[in-house]
This record gives sequence, C-alpha cells and structure tokens, in this order.
Amino acid sequence: MQRIAKILIANRGEIACRIARTCRELGIATVAVYSDADADAPFVHVADEAVRLPGFAPTETYLRQDLILDAAALTGADAVHPGYGFLAENAEFATACAAAGVTFVGPTPDAIAAMGSKIESKRIMKTAGVPILEGVDVTAVDGTTLTATADGIGYPILVKASAGGGGKGMRIVPDPAGLDDAVAAAKREAAGAFGDETVFLERYLVGARHVEIQVVGDTHGTIVDLFERECSIQRRHQKIIEEAPSPVMTTEVTDSSRSNASNALL
Repeated sequence: MQRIAKILIANRGEIACRIARTCRELGIATVAVYSDADADAPFVHVADEAVRLPGFAPTETYLRQDLILDAAALTGADAVHPGYGFLAENAEFATACAAAGVTFVGPTPDAIAAMGSKIESKRIMKTAGVPILEGVDVTAVDGTTLTATADGIGYPILVKASAGGGGKGMRIVPDPAGLDDAVAAAKREAAGAFGDETVFLERYLVGARHVEIQVVGDTHGTIVDLFERECSIQRRHQKIIEEAPSPVMTTEVTDSSRSNASNALL
C-alpha cells in the first residue's frame, strides 16, 4: 500500500487543527480549505498549505464536493480527511474521492451508506436482532399525517437528523403544539450542516444514559471493539465528557452489547 504524502483536511476548527498536528507528527503534509468566514481562523495557519473556498455558508464551501476535490488536485493531495460532520458520512463523496484517485480517510462508501444514515442503521441493527428504538422517517410528511405519526409514537418525541451527528438537527418535542416547527427547524439545520434534510421521529427517553461502544475495522478485515464509553454528560445533545469504562455498565450488559455489535457487523 502506497504511503500517504499529503492530506487535504475537508473540515474546519478544532478537528482540523488536531488532524494537522497528528499529520505533522507522522511526517505527512497538510492542506486546509477555508471559507471567507474562516479566513483568519487558527486551523488555516496550522496547515502547510491553504486553499480558499469562495463563500460563507457551509453549503457554499465545506459541503461542496467539487470544490474540495478541485483543491486536492490543485495542491497534489493524495488523500482527503473529512474530520467529523460535513462530508464525513457522505457515501457519494467517498465514491467521488475514489474516482478522482484520492484516498478517503474513513469508511468505505458501502459502510457509510449503511451507517451514515441513522434510519438505515436502525434497519440493519433490527435485522441483526439488536434491540432498537423504532424511528419513523417524516421528511416528506406534514399536516395530519405528521400529527398522527407522532401520536402513534407517543410524547415526548425527539426529532432527529438521519445524517451526521454532533447534536445537529435534533429537537425535543414535549407535546403536539411544537411538532411542526420542530420538524421544520431540524430539517433546515440538518440540510445546512450535512447537506441532507432527512429527519425522523423517535420516542424521547427521559433520564436515559448515553453509552457507546466504538467498533474499528481496517481494509484487511480486522475488526476490534474499544469497549464502552459513558457519554451522558452533554450540552445541546453534544457530548462534553466521555468516561471509559462506564460507571453504570455491568459485565453482563457489556458482554451482551459487544455480542450484538459483532452480530450486526457479520
């Protein structure tokens, strides 16, 4: 496998700085891309090179696949690191990178298509026998149909973006009065953050714990899990502190969760 010599970082802010610092430690050159709004941001100066993406909004800049790949070609970058958010969970972009002869630092397009959509990942988990919280796609639903769907789920309800993460495109709806506005706002935020306005409804669990098990695999078929992380301390649905191991998980529950994750991957 050919060693990566130069990575274009298709992101901004803190994550772009972290990627650039790690690449420097590994002897890999870096390219930053930046919108007009970020022209003076620290991450622009941390990278070895920087390419301007004309515009201010993410939809004009960081979500423009063509501009990102043009910048990679211009600077001779042989890989693109998407960071998180923006194009990180976009299967179409991963495919476009491969077509352009650029290594996408992340999952394969098939894996992104399967897990980049929360709606699709729920379907996969359910098929694998993993207990899930049912979700209903309401992107193209409004009026009485939306109300009836929410009534069938039961309040309080969580409106959630299917793509991306980081707490974007999420709204808690305690009663029917705020449903229409919450769905519309979540769709706008999801479209702006991820380029995908797909949202779904699921029951909001009050007082639930947020515990994750991270699974990592490589192109050689090696798959490992990194045990569980307690992620319940959050602000605006965004994790602030992660603790491992989780203080509330028992060995029985942990072993069961790891088994479910393995079955889903198989």
